[in-house]
Amino acid sequence: MEHLWSPWRYKYIASADNQPGCVFCRIEQEHRDAENYLVYRGHLNFIILNLFPYTSGHLMIVPYEHTSVFPLMNAETTDEMMALAKRAQLALEAEYHPDGFNIGMNLGRSAGAGVADHLHLHIVPRWAGDANFVSIIGETRVLPESLATTYEKLKAHFNEEN
Repeated sequence: MEHLWSPWRYKYIASADNQPGCVFCRIEQEHRDAENYLVYRGHLNFIILNLFPYTSGHLMIVPYEHTSVFPLMNAETTDEMMALAKRAQLALEAEYHPDGFNIGMNLGRSAGAGVADHLHLHIVPRWAGDANFVSIIGETRVLPESLATTYEKLKAHFNEEN
């Protein structure tokens, strides 16, 4: 079995513990959506950019309810989460034209969750060759645009009239 090491991911996971309280609850309550790259507020979930994206356009759908127990979430929340995942995928396809997607959750610290106490769904656009030697050997991600640019591009897809 081959192993690919990602030490940059550990830096993110370790830094999450230095923040007081839950980062997602704090962002939701601050109502500084542009500063926090909160793209869309639904009734039970919100969509936010990942501050440490795997690729440009990496979104997360986060329930307002602070929980880490997926099976106990109410159906309304998970139904909206899935509806927003579909909407996010369509927005990313329209804006970035990726070759594919990873959509999923890391439940628990050992499963790779950087924020283990507040579950969230990742929507990651993927392109052939996006995990190249620079990421793997150089411990560096190469992203072609800033988070502010990504935010502006995707925010337009979630205007209320859409």
